Amino acid sequence: MDNQESRLKSFHSAGRGYWADVSDADWNDWRWQMKHRITKVEQLERLLPTLTPEERAGAILAGESKLSMAITPYFFSLIDAGDELCPIRRQVIPRLEETTTARWEMSDPCGEDSHSPVPGLVHRYPDRVLFLVTDRCAAYCRYCTRSRLVSNASGYDFHPEYDRQIAYIESHPEVRDVLLSGGDPLLLSDEKLENLLSRLRAIPHVEFLRIGTRIPIFLPQRITPELCAMLKQFHPLFISVHTNHPRELTTEVRDALGRLADSGIPLGNQSVLLRHVNDDPETMKALVQKLLMCRVRPYYLYQCDLIQGSAHLRASVKRGLEIMEALRGHTTGYAVPQYVIDAPGGGGKVPINPEYLLKSGPDKVVIRNYEGRRFVYPDAGGEEAEWLEPVGRHGLPKRVVYGD
Repeated sequence: MDNQESRLKSFHSAGRGYWADVSDADWNDWRWQMKHRITKVEQLERLLPTLTPEERAGAILAGESKLSMAITPYFFSLIDAGDELCPIRRQVIPRLEETTTARWEMSDPCGEDSHSPVPGLVHRYPDRVLFLVTDRCAAYCRYCTRSRLVSNASGYDFHPEYDRQIAYIESHPEVRDVLLSGGDPLLLSDEKLENLLSRLRAIPHVEFLRIGTRIPIFLPQRITPELCAMLKQFHPLFISVHTNHPRELTTEVRDALGRLADSGIPLGNQSVLLRHVNDDPETMKALVQKLLMCRVRPYYLYQCDLIQGSAHLRASVKRGLEIMEALRGHTTGYAVPQYVIDAPGGGGKVPINPEYLLKSGPDKVVIRNYEGRRFVYPDAGGEEAEWLEPVGRHGLPKRVVYGD
């Protein structure tokens, strides 16, 4: 393991940064963290003397046209003040570029509003629904797909109606899977979340529940033993977290994820491919391997959605495919996420893979492996098939016949 890989994969505490004098009781209280979030440009100027003109302008304008700014003190402590391209900094500090909208960008790139039969519920896939619980998050990602909705900055006026959302699920027996998202469901109190999960679990045709959250990353203090004990009542319950860079996986996050895993909750991770954050093979490999050490299975790698004002954060699909090439076969399969594009306008997730199937015919297919070696696989229907197998140092094919 080289020094770069070792540095990326090592676990460190986030520390206290500018809050070194705060008591342990306060710092480890998630409500204190929420109360003391950085939400104003004046706070940024005081806490981050290296604030750039683009960041200052972005912070001033944040919330006027799209998305508010909010950063927990814990997560802010991970920012490298000396690096404008710090991968933590780029994710949560607004920039002036957010005010520029490319002609192909949209306010609702995934077409959720057009698949919403009742307020706060999205029914796009046949057997599952997205249940929007709240419009608030612990911190706001600057590339957020639901920036039209979260933080109440854009005048969207989002008000979930739990009774109507639950009534819809009750009346649609094809719905077997409910994903709670928002905003972030884990910002609800234990009591409110328990009540909601109980009502959903009481619906006979709902087979399992999921929660999508970034709370363990932004606010690991929220993952209390009491919360984990409550969630444990509702198995099968799955949680998808959202981590983009290995530096986000601190000792505090590792311990929070461990508490969830010890409660029997399967954990998956969803990353977004972001320019100057994780758009290189070394960083992505360290991230997925470090996730497994936290007992989290890398699940999806999303191409950044075409949300308004996100062009400066969007890496190319070509780069995403190069990263997938660097993962497949070069690390354990458990660490390889599925690279997807959420089809613009509401088409759903489309898997995007490097080209491994080179040719297909009625009786055989030609494939390549991660090393670029070519193989012929006999397809169903033939009693006898020819197999081309590269052998020798020059990779010259040897004719082998399988069959009677």
